[in-house]
Amino acid sequence: MEVSLFSYQLPEHLIAQHPPKERGSSRLMVVKRKTGEIIPTHFSQLPQYLPSPALMVLNNAKVIPARLLGRKETGGRVECLLVHKVKEDTWECLVKPGRAWREGRRLILGEEQGVKIVAVVEEVLPTGRRRVRFEPSQGLSFEEALKRTGQVPLPPYIQRPPSADDQERYQTVFASQGYAVAAPTAGLHFTHSMLSSLKEKGIDTAYVTLNVGPGTFKPVKTERVEEHQMEEEFFTIPQETAEKVNAAKREGIPVIAVGTTVTRALESSAEPEGLITAASRWTDLFIYPGYRLKVIDHLITNFHLPRSTLLMLVCAFGGRELIMAAYQRAIEEEFKVYSYGDAMLVL
Repeated sequence: MEVSLFSYQLPEHLIAQHPPKERGSSRLMVVKRKTGEIIPTHFSQLPQYLPSPALMVLNNAKVIPARLLGRKETGGRVECLLVHKVKEDTWECLVKPGRAWREGRRLILGEEQGVKIVAVVEEVLPTGRRRVRFEPSQGLSFEEALKRTGQVPLPPYIQRPPSADDQERYQTVFASQGYAVAAPTAGLHFTHSMLSSLKEKGIDTAYVTLNVGPGTFKPVKTERVEEHQMEEEFFTIPQETAEKVNAAKREGIPVIAVGTTVTRALESSAEPEGLITAASRWTDLFIYPGYRLKVIDHLITNFHLPRSTLLMLVCAFGGRELIMAAYQRAIEEEFKVYSYGDAMLVL
C-alpha cells in the first residue's frame, strides 16, 4: 500500500498554535461509517451523538516537563528530551547537538531556572539516542529538579516557545499516571463537566496508560506502508479496565476509544474475539487499512499529520475514502488541526 494514499494538502494557518480559549470549546467533525454522513458541529454536542449505554476508554498518561536546556562545560548551548526512564535518575534521551553528547561527557542543565543538573552521558545508543544519568544539585531528586527546570515538550509543528498556559492545557484533566512526552491529544477536549454529562447519559469510563513518546511525530519515510517500523511505547491496562471492556464486549455494549493511543493499547492486548487481558508491556503495533480492529466500536480523535501512522490508524477504522473526505471537509470548514486542534468522532 502506497504511503501517498494518506497525503493531503493542509493550509498552514489551520495548524493550531495555541489551545482554544476554553477547554472543551473546540469543534467536532462527526463521521458516520454506515451512512457516509460528515457532520460539522461542536465538541459540546458530543453526548448527543454517543450511544447509551457505552464504555469510554481514556488514556490517563501524564505529560512530564521533558525538555531540558543547558550548556556544555565550555559554554555552548545544548538540549535534551527525555524519552524513556531506565531508572529514577537515568533516562534514554534525544539530544541536540549530537556532537556535544559524546560518551563520558558532562553537561550542565537547568541553571537558568535556578537548579543545576549535571547530565553524564553513559552511552551512545545505536539509535543515536543517549543514555544519560542526571545528578541534581541542592540535594534534590531528579523528579523534583525536573519539575523546577523542565519545559513542556510541545510538538515540533507548534512554532513558539512553551508558555505557562501550556503546563495546564497540554495535559488532560484526568492525567495521573506514567510519563508521556506528548499528550494523548484526543483527551485534551474533555472537561470535568463533560465527563459528568457523559456519566449522566449512561456512559461509563475506564482508563489505560500509554506513555506517548516522540515516535508519535515520527514521519513515515518509506514509500510503502508495510515497510514502516513503529517505535515502541509502554502501556498498562489495569485489571479493572480489562474487566469493564470484557463485560461490555460480552453484553454488546459499545466501546468508545478516546484517541489512537487507547486504540493501540487495547488492540495490543486483544484476543481474536475482542476480549482483552490486563497487561503492562511494550507495543510496536502498527494499525493501517487491512487490519481488523477487534475491540473498539467508536473512536474520538484529533486531525493528524499527512502520511502519519496516526492517520493510517483512523483510516483503518473508518475507511480511507471516508476519512480522507472528512479531512477535506474539515479543511473547507476551517477546522483547526493537530494537538491543539479540533476533534473528530467516528461512529
